[in-house]
Amino acid sequence: MSAEEKLKELNLELPEAPKPMGVYKPIVFQGSIAYLSGHGPLRTDGTLIVGRVGEDTDLEGGYDAARQTGLALLSTLRASLGSLDRVKRVVKTLGFVNSANDFVDQPKVINGCSELFAELFGPEIGVGARGALPSNTLPGGIAVEIEMIVEISPE
Repeated sequence: MSAEEKLKELNLELPEAPKPMGVYKPIVFQGSIAYLSGHGPLRTDGTLIVGRVGEDTDLEGGYDAARQTGLALLSTLRASLGSLDRVKRVVKTLGFVNSANDFVDQPKVINGCSELFAELFGPEIGVGARGALPSNTLPGGIAVEIEMIVEISPE
């Protein structure tokens, strides 16, 4: 099943592709590699999920924020590529979690994004290398920020 078909089957709704909030491009292509700048947990209504995991929200809330961030990344990919079916491989994701000082489960939070990609693309394509790091704050107070690198197929 293609990624676009799977997206429909899973009844996933992508937010509108986010616009840059500074001097950068949301996605840059170099040959068959796409580099996506850090994205936050953008909802379909245009709002962002904010707060510190372990303080303002719990692990489940952080996981949900990471999943929503994954949907925002997919939105940028789809807007730039025309179809998620052009994704050949998730190469790497790097996630930052706005964490309370004593919160140590950042990898479990970023699983929200990683499991989304595995579900959508399958484990061979959707699971890549990954980092999950704590942050004492993130832009605008967002709960999670994730950047990624993907291999894409030609048009």
